[in-house]
Amino acid sequence: MPALYQITARIIAAALLWGVAMFAAAETPDAYNASDTAALHVLNRLGYGPRPGDVEAVKRMGIERYIESQLQPAAIPLPAALQDRLASLPVQQQSVGDTLAQYLSNRRASAKGDEDAKEKQRLTARNIVLQTSEARLLRAIESPRQLEEVMVDFWFNHFNVFIGKGLDNALVASYERDAIRPHVFGNFRDLLGATAKHPAMLFYLDNWLSTSPDFQPRREQGERGQGARARAKGLNENYARELMELHTLGVDGGYQQRDVTELARMLTGWSFTPQELARGGATFRFDARRHDNGMKQWLGQAIAPDGIGEGERALDVLAMHPATAHHLAFKLAQYFVQDNPPPALVERLAQRYLAVHGEIRPVLRTLFASPEFLSPSAVGAKFKTPMQFIVSAMRAGGLPADNLRPQLGMLRQLGMPLYGCQTPDGYKNTEAAWLNPDSLGRRISFANAIASGRNPRAARDGDMEPFPTTDDTPARRPADPNELLRTLGPSVSPATRQALAGQPMRLQAAMVLGSPDFMRH
Repeated sequence: MPALYQITARIIAAALLWGVAMFAAAETPDAYNASDTAALHVLNRLGYGPRPGDVEAVKRMGIERYIESQLQPAAIPLPAALQDRLASLPVQQQSVGDTLAQYLSNRRASAKGDEDAKEKQRLTARNIVLQTSEARLLRAIESPRQLEEVMVDFWFNHFNVFIGKGLDNALVASYERDAIRPHVFGNFRDLLGATAKHPAMLFYLDNWLSTSPDFQPRREQGERGQGARARAKGLNENYARELMELHTLGVDGGYQQRDVTELARMLTGWSFTPQELARGGATFRFDARRHDNGMKQWLGQAIAPDGIGEGERALDVLAMHPATAHHLAFKLAQYFVQDNPPPALVERLAQRYLAVHGEIRPVLRTLFASPEFLSPSAVGAKFKTPMQFIVSAMRAGGLPADNLRPQLGMLRQLGMPLYGCQTPDGYKNTEAAWLNPDSLGRRISFANAIASGRNPRAARDGDMEPFPTTDDTPARRPADPNELLRTLGPSVSPATRQALAGQPMRLQAAMVLGSPDFMRH
């Protein structure tokens, strides 16, 4: 262990010597040209960074053809090994009803006070989180459909739900699989509707509890536990507020508090029944008895009583509102270009969104073809989130994704456990959210561990069950610093390359992955 600490200290000391240049834009070594830089930039932004040989492959294909191929992921076959790994995770294959049934059964047994049942429920909940998180991380590392994985990350955070809230433990896997993934390149209205009606969102933001103020529940046959009386809570505005503020119009979208209340009234009766779902029933049900049938005044419009049609009309209006177009355009430009995106680009994307009636793929084409996306000022302008840092390190080092528990543990230590954001705004993707001294130290320790051929140790902290440490994990071949430099090409600055000179090979690889250059993309 002293040697490990000594190496880590040397890496940190080297980083400190780079001083204020630590997060400056990297200079391109003379050995690389503009096509290398462009290929690497596209790999970093449309995906989680290059694997060995990826830059050369993109250059052979051409930037435009590569981008178009990523926009059509169904034409890119998934490796058989990846499909087999995903198939080995039962939660990924189960229907949401089956997963919920297992969860509820164990919870009922646990509630009786039996210690063995409590432990079984704890392990069940932990296993669901582990399998769901492992599948996401595995896809990000191994899938050749890199843009699809990036867009899942983008849209999941846009429509965030927290896996640690009650039943959402059993619902989030289906939420990503059934509500997010099928629509990441499709029409925004379809995506909006899929998230609005999924039980994970209905439960997370409490709309399943929302009823008209005068609703009188009655005990129905088969309703037990969280039945009719438990779910009769009156009007709940949580989902309506986040639907406008986060999912569509934005905080400056021009609506008032009254519009939130009126939208919440329009969405009463949008619900699901956990026990029914666990028996193989519907994931969504509109309960007309719970719906507020009065007149509403919303966004300057008179809304006549129309049952479920009121909520559907609201989603139609919100999806194609100019404020929504601008809000989504800003978020996409911020995610793919820079933290403070050029206003002209945002405006073009917003107009494109409206012109194509909310189709996501054409908006992305406009974004990736824009001069702002390929501008030198955009190269290396984004600071990697913990997810981007860990996945890009695994990919750059060509490391096998055979045991991902330590990586999942490291994500927790870095403040970004998968599906673990408790607030509905999701994880941020800006430098201000993730650049801090403690995080840098942990990233450097991670870089040292995987560069040395070991999995990083997962500290036993966090409120969601930690994953075990990996003392028994056999060491792999240490990362080759020369291979890393070839893979990362012009993103590694002359200053970093000079700092490597004369250092031991093992330390060189750690210094590359822990460098200020690699922290950015």
